[in-house]
Amino acid sequence: MKDQPRNIVGPQVRRMRCEAGLSQPALAAQCQRIGWDVGRDAIAKIEGRTRWVADSELIHLAKALSCPLSDLFPSATQRAVKGK
Repeated sequence: MKDQPRNIVGPQVRRMRCEAGLSQPALAAQCQRIGWDVGRDAIAKIEGRTRWVADSELIHLAKALSCPLSDLFPSATQRAVKGK
């Protein structure tokens, strides 16, 4: 039986990182510059949905990717929160 995903933001983090032209080490470095001590391996695990992501870490990811926090969530989750 396949393990359940540990987060719902991984695919969006990967997409946004790629759209920004950042490698995993570059995103990790950007996160470190804003105060989150994280490495490439953690970014890979987040994107692969094998690592849980704390709410404070989501804020750092949004800052590092220069996006609204809501953009890190799947479209279905965004619609559910907005009541659509």
